[in-house]
Amino acid sequence: MLSKRHTEIMRILADEGTVTISRLAARLGVSLETVRRDVRPLTESGSVLKIHGAVGLAGQVGEAPFQRRMRENSDSKRRIAREMAQLIHNGDSVMLDTGTTTSFVARELLGHRRLTVVTNSSDIARTLATVNGNKVYMAGGELRSDSGAAFGVSAIEFISRFTVNHAVISAGAMDASGVMDFDLEESEFARMVLSCGERKLVVSDHTKFDRRGLVTVCDYSAFDQLITDRDPPAHISAALAAADTQLTIAGAGQSEAAQGE
Repeated sequence: MLSKRHTEIMRILADEGTVTISRLAARLGVSLETVRRDVRPLTESGSVLKIHGAVGLAGQVGEAPFQRRMRENSDSKRRIAREMAQLIHNGDSVMLDTGTTTSFVARELLGHRRLTVVTNSSDIARTLATVNGNKVYMAGGELRSDSGAAFGVSAIEFISRFTVNHAVISAGAMDASGVMDFDLEESEFARMVLSCGERKLVVSDHTKFDRRGLVTVCDYSAFDQLITDRDPPAHISAALAAADTQLTIAGAGQSEAAQGE
């Protein structure tokens, strides 16, 4: 039983990052003292670190919020990224905004060759630069500490000079009105990315559906295709259909037009 609880503790920490002792006790259905006793050998071995009434995996304590978000719904984001990567061919040009799903797209593009990549994300730039004959252009400006991405007027002016085959943004929130985000500069940058693409795409997992963001990025007529991991709610599907925007469910084996074809 102790071994099973150790395994469950490690799984919870892998999924959620840093977790309080009280939350662990509630998740496991045991007392606070039992959790403290269970955690002790894990901390002694160095697998787990204790911090202010909480515990976290040794390699993840103190990591940036962006890295924590990379673990959230990672399987869904990976499927979406794999679907997106199939649309991109060797020698194509692609513009990617910063986001965990677009970072997964970059990783799925490691098998491609001679890509021209434009991005404001240092994570995406590091992933695709200097491999397979790629050219990577990174927008300048102050890098944010949480995401390692550049925003602001200089970043927008830089990417506005490019026209690419595929312009890809991630979504912070989506409802019947369109795509939204929670940050003004990120929204402005994403809007500019879409304007630079011959083909304009949004990648988003299902957790963004029926969320309201602070700032509107665009309505559904502003892009050609949404790639996601589950069918959206009916009112979002209807809005996609009205905008004649293609809906692709990653891993479904086929792309389906939003009109229901």
